[in-house]
Amino acid sequence: MASVVLRCFPQCCVMSVVMCARARLLPPLCAARKCRSYASSAEGGDRVPKIYTKTGDKGFSSTFTGERRPKEDPVFEALGATDELSAAIGLAREFCLDRGHPFTEELDKIQCILQDVGSNIATPLSSARESHIKKTKFSAQAVSDLECWIDRYTAELPPLKNFILPSGGKSSASLHVARTACRRAERRAIPIVRAGEADPDVAIFLNRYLTSIFVRITLTWRDNWIFNLGVMFPFPRLSDYLFIMARYAALKEGQQETIYQRPE
Repeated sequence: MASVVLRCFPQCCVMSVVMCARARLLPPLCAARKCRSYASSAEGGDRVPKIYTKTGDKGFSSTFTGERRPKEDPVFEALGATDELSAAIGLAREFCLDRGHPFTEELDKIQCILQDVGSNIATPLSSARESHIKKTKFSAQAVSDLECWIDRYTAELPPLKNFILPSGGKSSASLHVARTACRRAERRAIPIVRAGEADPDVAIFLNRYLTSIFVRITLTWRDNWIFNLGVMFPFPRLSDYLFIMARYAALKEGQQETIYQRPE
């Protein structure tokens, strides 16, 4: 599943999210591969699509509400971090597919939900009309789904009594990378949410995903794991999910994770 290139949001990808929001095509992330649609040529053939729009050449880009903002604006920082997260999840998903993990469909859904996250972030509430808000409102159901997944996979994990280092095989380690990308996306989204420019559930969702990743990581290396929930960092929602799923992946693959030891 391809991810929208949010790093390029100031040019084509804000446009992609904006167009998806207008058409309400947010859930299927793969549908956002086309940065814009093109009419057929006079001869009846299709025009060759172009990835560039030239609208951001002077260092500014547009939000869904039509505002022109600098590319270093917090909105575009958050959008770029969200895209990096989706790309990291996509890579982790490929490793997990190779090992036959059953949770790859959940990773697909999460990438689609991240498109919704991007659409909400790209719609600052201070300049949004009611029609904008209706099209890009983020559903709290995504948070509830993550919490259900986290609880289900956590039930399979043995206790952790030590800090661990990102490890446990390719699936687990790549989920750890996605977890750290999620923390960055969360840090970028929180100022926007705190300023009242995005739905609070956006930040909560990113939070929960981290823990769920950790569960998946652990379950890929079941034989050599020690875990104590009292030691686990309080990662909420999406970050929680990634944390849990990294553990889960390691446990299921029978991979040994590296336990932190204080250097002597």
